[in-house]
Amino acid sequence: MRTLTARELNRSLLARQLLLERSPKSVTQTLEAVGGLQTQNATGGYIGLWTRLRKFELCDLTKELEARRAVQGTMMRNTIHLVTARDYPLVAAGTRPSRRSAWLRYQQGRATEVDVKKAAAAAREALAAGPLSRTELKPLVESTTVWNGVNAFEDVLRVPPSGTWARRRADIYAMAVDWLGPSKATEDDGVELLLKRYLGGFGPARLADAANWAGVPPKKLQPAAEKLKLRSFEDEEGKELLDLPRGPLPAAKTPAPPRFIPVWDSILLAHARRAEILPEEYRPLVFSTKTPQSVNTFLVDGRVAGTWKVKGTRKKAELLVEPFEKLPAKAARELQAEGERLVRFHEPHAENHMVRLV
Repeated sequence: MRTLTARELNRSLLARQLLLERSPKSVTQTLEAVGGLQTQNATGGYIGLWTRLRKFELCDLTKELEARRAVQGTMMRNTIHLVTARDYPLVAAGTRPSRRSAWLRYQQGRATEVDVKKAAAAAREALAAGPLSRTELKPLVESTTVWNGVNAFEDVLRVPPSGTWARRRADIYAMAVDWLGPSKATEDDGVELLLKRYLGGFGPARLADAANWAGVPPKKLQPAAEKLKLRSFEDEEGKELLDLPRGPLPAAKTPAPPRFIPVWDSILLAHARRAEILPEEYRPLVFSTKTPQSVNTFLVDGRVAGTWKVKGTRKKAELLVEPFEKLPAKAARELQAEGERLVRFHEPHAENHMVRLV
């Protein structure tokens, strides 16, 4: 069995996440290729698509959300994700039992299943007439904890105009059945799709990594792994890695250009540790109690090398790039050029655009 090094897994992950070279794919094709995008911060979906696609404008994702071809809701690991409307019913079905049990474990003593089911019934009845804001739903579900439980127990979507670049607070809701129509998706169907999407976007990987990403027990993925015609590798610890038959495996020496990554991008999370995208010494600088919302990061040679943020006004927009360590001259030049594209995308209406490496 072939052993894959951490460097090879790094390049495989970058290739599958469309970060080795920008892709000509559409928004929906991209969302399915990379396994969806985590969007606890609404801007993350826009930056995540911009950094992966050859042609992407701010209006492109908003149009997909308005046309109901892409949706946002509570899915994997009880976190907000952006997926296609075609994938959503299966993803929702595959994660629903695990979402419910996880919420009950986390909220033990603060709210009960009875509280959530009562609130969910009231919310379903109100939302049947059309999308409502959290403010409009508050008389029915006053407790934020219980409302989060409704999102874990039920298939609730955050719908436009909320959760977009122009209106980032994702606080207008609709039931998925009302927004997309009824679905016959089963949990087994959903779990199989989750495994396919994970391996397509993050493989080769251990089954436990896929379970970590999906937020479901590994034993639930095992039947899908046995059903699918997967190929096997080993990692440097001798553990089995599973993969789809024709997933790309670039050489370890494949160049990786600088890329700007949004907050909470899934390539940085614990399930992707084996690819060493986020060096362990930097992990506390990106995810910690002091930065609970994470931070924007950038990649140099396929690894997180620092953070970035944009300060914008009508007259001037500035991209502030802060490396964790001094960058090689060539990497700094390439990052500067990529940063100039980012700040123009991020603040298209500003009169002047600047990039400052500190």
